[in-house]
Amino acid sequence: MRDPRPSPDGPSPAAPSPPAVARAAVAGWISRARRVLREHPMAVTVVCSLIVAAALVLGLWGKRDDFGAALGDAPWWILGLAVALQVIWLIARSEAWHVCVGAAGGSVTRRRLYRASSVGYLGNLFNPQFGLGVRIAALRRSAPAESPAVSVLIAAELPILVIEGALVALTSFTLIGPLGLDWWVPLIFVTVAAGVIAGLTRLARGRREGFWTGLAVMRGLRGRSRIIALVIFAVSAQVVRNWLVLKGIGVDVSVLDSVALLIGAAVIGLLPIGPTLGVATAVVILGANGVALTAAAGALLTATGAVGALCFATWALLDRMRRSPGPLGTPLVP
Repeated sequence: MRDPRPSPDGPSPAAPSPPAVARAAVAGWISRARRVLREHPMAVTVVCSLIVAAALVLGLWGKRDDFGAALGDAPWWILGLAVALQVIWLIARSEAWHVCVGAAGGSVTRRRLYRASSVGYLGNLFNPQFGLGVRIAALRRSAPAESPAVSVLIAAELPILVIEGALVALTSFTLIGPLGLDWWVPLIFVTVAAGVIAGLTRLARGRREGFWTGLAVMRGLRGRSRIIALVIFAVSAQVVRNWLVLKGIGVDVSVLDSVALLIGAAVIGLLPIGPTLGVATAVVILGANGVALTAAAGALLTATGAVGALCFATWALLDRMRRSPGPLGTPLVP
């Protein structure tokens, strides 16, 4: 018979409901995943890259002959133009960063900043976040007195990213067809982008110390106009590059399709999939034009992008050597 008297320890706690248990499990899994990504970013990128590469190989295995033929169909002059346009994008992107760093109080010369950028953009081939870290570390190492603090340099990248995001939002209507989006989704993107720019401008004007110094370029119309012009120029170079390579191997695309491919690369690039980004994005966005053909285009875009980054880095190395006197023990000229 059950004792009717209350337990001296009080009533027993109620067992958690199944939904609460499920939520706690998901929250724990997400927390562990974020910790692993934060502590081992390179390992995560390598693993994810291998998984995506394996999936692409399996998906293209039956069309490997078409894939190989498409790679060989690209004219060399188009590939050369694609490399040149990638270098133009790198220069414009580096100049935008130079403007942001200068507005944040940095006095580093353009050449030094470009040389640091060249190393960082090689890292971008592996992972954009990794590339940014390499770029900042290279700049701080080469010009510790003339460049702002690391936190300010990180913030100085935000205006460029926000303007790029706004351009993505403005042209997101190009994804309606490839991804089957509703017509009103791009309107939401544009509204959010406008709110982010307005908020960033207000923060730049209201906070002028520490980390927020990196947003200084957003305070005035002249600074914002320069960044917008440089980012639009850089993005236009990438759109033309996409269109040239796609047309060069026989993919029937329009300029809007090239814009959609660039947007897809920006969004999918947030995932740690490394060098497989170009092929994966091309298949997702333009796969309806032929999986083998679009995968080949993605591979060529990745390859020409890598060659362009190597050209930029080679210039930086030669420029550094040219400005370094030959005799041993002579101090290096900045």
